[in-house]
Amino acid sequence: MNVPAGNGANQPDTPIVSLSGISKTFSNGTVALRGMSLDVKPGEFVSLLGPSGCGKSTALRIIAGLGAPTTGRVDWPSEDAALKSATDHEISFVFQEPTLMPWATVFKNVWTPLRLKGISKAAAKDDVMAALDLVGLKDVAESYPRELSGGMKMRVSIARALVTKPKILLMDEPFAALDEITRFKLNNDLLHLWESFGWTVIFVTHSVFESVYLSNRIVIMAARPGRVVNDIAIDAPYPRDDDFRTSDVYNQHCRATSEALHAAMDASGES
Repeated sequence: MNVPAGNGANQPDTPIVSLSGISKTFSNGTVALRGMSLDVKPGEFVSLLGPSGCGKSTALRIIAGLGAPTTGRVDWPSEDAALKSATDHEISFVFQEPTLMPWATVFKNVWTPLRLKGISKAAAKDDVMAALDLVGLKDVAESYPRELSGGMKMRVSIARALVTKPKILLMDEPFAALDEITRFKLNNDLLHLWESFGWTVIFVTHSVFESVYLSNRIVIMAARPGRVVNDIAIDAPYPRDDDFRTSDVYNQHCRATSEALHAAMDASGES
């Protein structure tokens, strides 16, 4: 398999997205982020890891243009300067819950972002079916969400994100509610797609084990207020599989990441 960017090699030095001094204070006075700075290069798989309330999801939403920072700025250094906002960029967002329309078929759920762009069902058919094929759901295109398992619903959500052919995939704890076997399988599927297409992925998780397995870089955040306190490179090669999960290298990275997370929790005043 030819993997031009997804394996973390030969990445350009210019970030695809850069957060500079981002702070976010909500109307109730809660300070979600303060002075957060982060550069993400094209083709990286970056996990945001930290305790509850550290602003991981808030940061992701700011990158997506779903919320504005109180102070600071989001820049796109490697993109065309004419693209003025996050909504101009090729971004897709996968939320923690699949958020599927229960009255619509799998096909129509995946078609939704293209329909909102004015693309007819007929014109979108090939792209929708290709996205479903990527996640192994081509045969259930006419099924309804109520007929699917939790893992299948999340695959539909991922297909919906992929149908727009994004450059950046933002994922907010997408597998948190799934059983361990399904979660491991979707981790493997996600890495296969990332390696195949060379996306940039920014992935929010509470799991040390998941972050080490997936990422070539883990950004540790502390809460109250949310900020970056550590940036850990996971230099294990790709592809990764079940053998990697039981390897000494994986265990060493998990131990180091866990220690960094505990230090961040101590900085947040948590135990």
